[in-house]
Amino acid sequence: MNEQRKVLRHELKYMLNERDYLWLRNKVAALMPLDAHADSQSRGYHIRSLYYDDAYDSALFEKVDGDPYRQKYRIRIYQLSDRYILLERKAKAAHCTVKDSARISREQCDRLLGGDYGVLHESPSPLLKDFYGAIVSRQLRPKVLVDYFREAYTYPAGNVRVTFDLDIHSGQYAQDLFSGRLSSLPVLPCGQHVMEVKYDAFLPQPVQALIQGMPGERIAVSKYVLCRRFH
Repeated sequence: MNEQRKVLRHELKYMLNERDYLWLRNKVAALMPLDAHADSQSRGYHIRSLYYDDAYDSALFEKVDGDPYRQKYRIRIYQLSDRYILLERKAKAAHCTVKDSARISREQCDRLLGGDYGVLHESPSPLLKDFYGAIVSRQLRPKVLVDYFREAYTYPAGNVRVTFDLDIHSGQYAQDLFSGRLSSLPVLPCGQHVMEVKYDAFLPQPVQALIQGMPGERIAVSKYVLCRRFH
């Protein structure tokens, strides 16, 4: 089982209209190479995440209320494929975030989606065991699907990652996570997109210059909140 704990990261988020997205995308692409996993023709890849929350929607309201210390769990897949499935926990600590992730098999995923949470307890992964504990103690359950297309660019210094998330859709939870026929609806007006800038200890000067005075609106809302509010 592949498991990884990321270092504390900073995140800046912006809401862009179509014109500003195209302008910034061209500037970013001139400075930074595409993510290695991106398709060279489409410039990116599709992401689907299934988010979990408790009966009180704690993850939702902690984010809305601006709680500086919070966390949420999700299952994430790419290109609607079962070749690479991740269970992730994203936590907020003051102004930084940290993400733990563990790769799970299709069998484990199917059992989990079917309500067989014992598959987590059986795993040697500390993250999966933590998720099992949260499910048992807090009654976490699937809440919403979040779909979008991501363009990602990387900059080695500072471990910078700039992403443009396009065509964000929300879908009520359905057991067939890998289906291309699930019903979902856009959560933002046509032509609005989310840009994220993530980095470790420092933001290199060339990237600072890129985003200084940028036209987009700085936001704090997450895609999870956008999709939960939509429903």
